[in-house]
Amino acid sequence: MQNSEGADSMIPAADGDLREARIVFLLCLLAAIHVFLFSAAFPFFNNVDEAMHFDLVLKYAHGDVPRKFETVSSDSTTYLALMHSYVYLQKADEFPGGRLPPPLWTLPPKIEPQVLAVRRTFWQAQDNYEVFQAPLYYVLAGLWWHLGQGFGFHDGRLVYWLRFLNVALIIGLVWLGYATARLVFPENRFVRLGVPALLAFMPQSAFYSVGNDMLSALCFGITFIFLLRWLRAEKPAVGLGAATGAAFAAVYLAKTANLPLLAVIAAVIVFKAWRDIRQGTFREALPALAAFLYCSEPPIIGWILWCKRHFGDATGSVMNTHFMGWTLKPFTQWWHHPIFSVHGFWTYLSGQFGTFWQGEFWWHGLRLSLPGTDSIYALVSLMLVAAALPALSPQSSGATSLQRGALWLGLVCFGAELGFFALMSIVYDFHDSVNPSRQHPYFQAGRLLLGALIPFLLLIVCGLYRAFNRFGPGAKWVALGLMILTMAAVEIATNWPAFSNGYNWFHLP
Repeated sequence: MQNSEGADSMIPAADGDLREARIVFLLCLLAAIHVFLFSAAFPFFNNVDEAMHFDLVLKYAHGDVPRKFETVSSDSTTYLALMHSYVYLQKADEFPGGRLPPPLWTLPPKIEPQVLAVRRTFWQAQDNYEVFQAPLYYVLAGLWWHLGQGFGFHDGRLVYWLRFLNVALIIGLVWLGYATARLVFPENRFVRLGVPALLAFMPQSAFYSVGNDMLSALCFGITFIFLLRWLRAEKPAVGLGAATGAAFAAVYLAKTANLPLLAVIAAVIVFKAWRDIRQGTFREALPALAAFLYCSEPPIIGWILWCKRHFGDATGSVMNTHFMGWTLKPFTQWWHHPIFSVHGFWTYLSGQFGTFWQGEFWWHGLRLSLPGTDSIYALVSLMLVAAALPALSPQSSGATSLQRGALWLGLVCFGAELGFFALMSIVYDFHDSVNPSRQHPYFQAGRLLLGALIPFLLLIVCGLYRAFNRFGPGAKWVALGLMILTMAAVEIATNWPAFSNGYNWFHLP
């Protein structure tokens, strides 16, 4: 992409780097404040399986790696009973007097232990259907839990401390987004700062929840950088191969739903090896490839064998689908799915893009989003991707081979995830499941696409640049600013009820 940054291009390199570093530092700080405030505002435990992820963190914190399908641990039940708020799936009129139960810490001292005991009994009977999840996040979160205990946190403060791990993760994501953009677009200040800016203000509710989605995005972002360095190296170093392999394994161990991303990365590495063979340089690249395999395969194979032994299949997903009541449909019934109609395809796409940007929280039984926002996010995303497409062409004089390769990789990774979850929507009969369901048979869970977050935002910001740069050097910055302000305004308007909820961090005793 051609550089037309106006006055910015006249700034001396050292001064420009220092100024840019300060801006990125500010974006990291703003991202931390953003995630902290909304993490603190939302009460526990949300509808996106947060209770089960929390229980799994505590199991790992105590060194109890699940070996079978099991119920919630007794240690978790105390926190679940104390903090569960009912606001996500229940409505006030479902309770006596038309009011949700108040927080336990507001009850009279004689009543609180009785209610706590009843709630604990309820939670102890619940099956944890997330026990098969890959271990990396839960190991990290378990250590974070112990750190919070070391600081003296307890009860509700300790539970929120676990969620505040996301503050550290968002700082890492913002910095990594900048590092990726700087690697791919070293001459383009707008892209370098646009990617971390969108990350800092993205209204994705998974950023405010206990779960492995943010770590998934971080691990794949690291893998993406290492892979780009490998692809542009004439003779990749052994250390680079080892680092790429370790990051590749971390992506799998962070979330097995990242399998489509790993398939794309594996295909790229195989293609590069085939090209090296044709060019006669495979011998020079072989040590790096061997290091990649040595560092990536043992952890992945080890976890696959663990799942196969204890959960019955390579990923544990068969146990989960059985618990949910889903069954595979006969092949001949796949083609009756509504996704093969124009309306059904748009329903799938808009739901995926909408939840990718905004998340999946419910509030009193309804999804927490403003009417029409899913379609707006989908349209804007598709238009910006379309605007970036000319940069992917080899005939484009404004993009380097590295930029084309990175943008293609981002497009293919995000497309692979969309295709994978479209296939999952088609092949399963969801029976009595609530979401997805027979009436709405679509996997619409944008948090599962967050592995490709940084590569996709690279594509989005590139599209923003190409769409608005023709109107003058300031137009693209105005467009980026309006996009961020709109996202922030919609998020505040949407999530404002959470701030006054009596169960949140601001109301803890």
